[in-house]
Amino acid sequence: MENRIELYDSKARYGVISRGLHWAMALAFAWIYSTTSAHYLLADSALDKFLWPTHKQVGLLLMALLLVRVLWSLLNRHRRPPSLNLAATLGHGLLYAGMFAIPFLGLLRQYGSGRAFSAFGLPVMNGFDGPKIQWMTELGNNFHSLLGWTLLVLIVGHVAALILHCIKGQGHILRRMAGSARSA
Repeated sequence: MENRIELYDSKARYGVISRGLHWAMALAFAWIYSTTSAHYLLADSALDKFLWPTHKQVGLLLMALLLVRVLWSLLNRHRRPPSLNLAATLGHGLLYAGMFAIPFLGLLRQYGSGRAFSAFGLPVMNGFDGPKIQWMTELGNNFHSLLGWTLLVLIVGHVAALILHCIKGQGHILRRMAGSARSA
């Protein structure tokens, strides 16, 4: 049998692009939660000073990856593996909502602060003189961090649900995103 790379999703598993986007985002989330943990738990340490300056840049990267992922999902919507149940559908919906809302609120707060923002050497938004836009900064201040920690709980729940499926002998759930063509 010929080994070939499947770009597109199928009813049995996700294609290489969907899997690549998923795992790239998983790595970026590991990085962003490391930056946040170091900032809260080890403030002013060498680790904090190394990691924290990358927080906004990686957050913007996550938002960009999410937008690409959503577009790719829409292109593949009739090919994708079916959702397991209503809980899985709702859980994934909450994950996607959080993955959009958190960086959006961060960008809104950044703009409202009047400070410029560059990511990876590219200007994202110019700063401005004058008063801050209070409602933007307050919305970001009130919800960016709270939703970030809420998303972490959802991610842990996502992983826990996968582990439970594997324990129950449903390893095909992991293989759909891990890349193995073998079915259960």
